[in-house]
Amino acid sequence: MKLWGGRFLSKESKLMEDFNSSLSFDKKLYYEDIIGSIAHVKMLAKCNILTNEESKTIVNGLNSIMSDIKEGKLKIEGDYEDIHSFMEINLIKTVGEVGKKLHTARSRNDQVAVDMRLYSKYKALDVIDNLDIILGTIKILGNENAVIMPGYTHMQRAQVVTFKQHIMAYYSMLSRDKKRLTSAIEIMDENPLGCCALAGTTYDTDREFTTKELEFKKPVDNFMDGVSDRDYLLELLSAFSIIMMHFSRLSEELILWSTKEFNFIEISDEFSTGSSIMPQKRNPDAAELIRGKTGRVYGDLMSLLTTMKGIPLAYNKDMQEDKEPFFDAVDTVLKCIKIMNEMLGTLKIKKDNMHNAVKRGFLNATEAADYLVNKGMAFRDAHSVIGNIVITCEKKNKAIEELNLDELKSFSDLFEEDVYEFIDYENTISRGIKKEM
Repeated sequence: MKLWGGRFLSKESKLMEDFNSSLSFDKKLYYEDIIGSIAHVKMLAKCNILTNEESKTIVNGLNSIMSDIKEGKLKIEGDYEDIHSFMEINLIKTVGEVGKKLHTARSRNDQVAVDMRLYSKYKALDVIDNLDIILGTIKILGNENAVIMPGYTHMQRAQVVTFKQHIMAYYSMLSRDKKRLTSAIEIMDENPLGCCALAGTTYDTDREFTTKELEFKKPVDNFMDGVSDRDYLLELLSAFSIIMMHFSRLSEELILWSTKEFNFIEISDEFSTGSSIMPQKRNPDAAELIRGKTGRVYGDLMSLLTTMKGIPLAYNKDMQEDKEPFFDAVDTVLKCIKIMNEMLGTLKIKKDNMHNAVKRGFLNATEAADYLVNKGMAFRDAHSVIGNIVITCEKKNKAIEELNLDELKSFSDLFEEDVYEFIDYENTISRGIKKEM
């Protein structure tokens, strides 16, 4: 049964039927479709477009379908064009002819628009909740592991930092990701129900009523915009892509740090795998998969951007292609957050190895230059002096702090005994943390 077949003389080809059908993926929207329909029917009764009895019968029928789906009594499958036709046809089977009044003063265009707004809002809130969980995990991991370690630029040892400082950088990144999602929800929180196909309806409906029922902030301002844009999905996909970029960077560091070359951390057996041929291997597959799935989410964003870029107003069937990329992206992001959270929660930090790695690499060279500046030398001259000291240290296989005072004075008379306290790694960290806080 088609909901639109009245003006057609010939049947749709089976090939076109299969090509056109979206039930296989938009069945995810069954909950949103039902609560959107319930709000719509209640509004029709309030506006005397349906009788109270008709509204009650339809609402009870929709609630019955909801229960049957949740309990597994009704499977969302079969020869239906989409979730909307599935609901309407099964409603008619459940309550009889009155079910045909469900679609009064509504189009599938505003129906699917409200479904997607509700679904994407709920999912974005779910992502925020999961970000809150991993933020808590990161904070605990940092507080329990304030050991010093090398900080890097260009993948070269640069200055001494603490593991807490390093991991809390990701805390800051993910906190901004949470703000981006909160902002996106605020912008998208508008109700398109009542737009109908593109130009509203001749019925005297109440859009404020459905807005309140569905807990939107306000109705959309423009009917054509309400049914024909998916910028809110693009904004969420963009935020998801940035989240995945941050996770990919963290994954890359976890992978590097777990190598024998670094040996800073150990990823638990729960999130590692082995080799089918090399029995000694412990592969960081969880981190590698997160890193790999980042490209998948990027692809979902680019897919929808490309779909939307050439569509004239108002609704076009191209927009059916919004669902699979969004469903894929949000499911991928949620899985990655949960895996990353568990992986971080079971991470073993090898504090001694991190601490020992600081001893080579001249990570206090910048502080040594600052020492000379504090004694009155221009920074560019201090930079040159310390550069020459590093060359000497490399030849002697020594650290800067291992040179005696006479050796240091051979480069500048400004060096005094207090230089050793100034360039001590723990002291440089303490000064930096005070400024950071």
